[in-house]
Amino acid sequence: MRAWTYLMILVALCLGACGGGGGNPGTPGVPPAPQPPAATTGSLAVTTAGLPAGVNASVRVNGPASYQQDLTATQTLSNLAPGSYNIAANPVTAGGITYTPSPATQSAVVSAGATASATVTYAGAAVNIALSQVAVNLDNPTYLTAPTGDTRLFVVERPGRIRIVENGITLGTPFLDISGRVFTGGEGGLLSMAFDPQYARNGYFYIYYTDPQQNIVIERLSVGSNPNLADPTSSLPILRVPHPTYTNHFGGQLAFGPDGNLYIGTGDGGGAGDPLGNGQNLNSLLGKLLRIDVRAAAPGQPYAIPAGNPYPNQANRRAEIWASGLRNPWRFAFDASQLYLSDVGQDRREEVNIGALDAAGLNYGWNTMEGTLCYNAATCDRTGLTLPAFEYDHGTNDANGCSITGGFVYRGSALPELAGRYFYSDYCRGFLKSFLASGSSVSEQREWNVGSIGNVVSFGKDGQGELYLMTSRGILYRIGRSTTP
Repeated sequence: MRAWTYLMILVALCLGACGGGGGNPGTPGVPPAPQPPAATTGSLAVTTAGLPAGVNASVRVNGPASYQQDLTATQTLSNLAPGSYNIAANPVTAGGITYTPSPATQSAVVSAGATASATVTYAGAAVNIALSQVAVNLDNPTYLTAPTGDTRLFVVERPGRIRIVENGITLGTPFLDISGRVFTGGEGGLLSMAFDPQYARNGYFYIYYTDPQQNIVIERLSVGSNPNLADPTSSLPILRVPHPTYTNHFGGQLAFGPDGNLYIGTGDGGGAGDPLGNGQNLNSLLGKLLRIDVRAAAPGQPYAIPAGNPYPNQANRRAEIWASGLRNPWRFAFDASQLYLSDVGQDRREEVNIGALDAAGLNYGWNTMEGTLCYNAATCDRTGLTLPAFEYDHGTNDANGCSITGGFVYRGSALPELAGRYFYSDYCRGFLKSFLASGSSVSEQREWNVGSIGNVVSFGKDGQGELYLMTSRGILYRIGRSTTP
């Protein structure tokens, strides 16, 4: 009996070890799937609407950690740090229509792992220009400028005076009067002025005029103790360029570039077709754009040659020359790193040359070329010549004009829709026109309806960046917004 009992216990132990009753022992445990790491960035979808095909929006997104991105169309920005983002949209102009964004500014909060959204909708309306008279009875005005931020207008008069217009009133006493030493025959006279970039500190300004011997003279003077009067005894001659024989094509512009150097545009010496051959003569300062450094001007050394000028220490090539092949560059202007240089044509073409400020040694072609035409020849060698970015033909009986009056690229605040447009006129037609330059192409050519204003002699720009034009009638106009279509 005891053996039987032991046998039954042994069977029970064996069944327990085998799971008993033939049951499923189960499957081994499977670890849970790994979870993706929590998102640390988000996205912002910016949608632009209402613009015609081919017209870019102007949207800037700012956010945490100095984030900034400019957009020209609908776009989703990814991998953004969580936080609040500001979306600011600017008006854009195309084809004479200004498209205004709504809303102009908005904010969107980007959360980790999510996409925020913002929509900018543009609506179009035509922009129009009107001219308002600022001063009348000026004596042959040739130029207008002002120190940056100054509310006064400094108007250059050809007989040799600089007048101040303040709050619409022309002050009785000129800022400067050198009429006793200015030659005004032909195209001569006091032709332009430029304030030193450090005028607020040093009080220097520069003038461009023709003297009784018909030389082109560049001279530095200083403001006196009275801010409305120059010191006539402070004269420092900077440069004198002989201009014998003819009384036309004196050029007339001087201006400081963004690089701090002084640029001077001289005519080819006059006569028809450059009979003296100055345009292509690198040993002559006539028919050129000059570039000099006057920051350390002194009686013994009135200027230095800036580094980068194309012809330093070269025989029969003047080191002052920056560009050549010009006929009569009456006006030129800078816009950031771009140079807009208008050159008056001979019989057929008026031109505007546009290029990078650091492009040294360009040859604009005169008198091999007049615009993009071979001058006085069926064919010509264009090798090494820089052709204009924009030109127009005189047309029959000068229907389109005969003498370009170059202006400025607009960067003021009164007409923000027109930022970047270059304004110009023509002495013979008195129109006001503009275009937008992008790279080597020109678009948005437009003539503005400003009525009959007579011969436009020059443009000017005040201390706030607003534009003016002067006519042979002695009237100074300000360019502004028209409230009527």
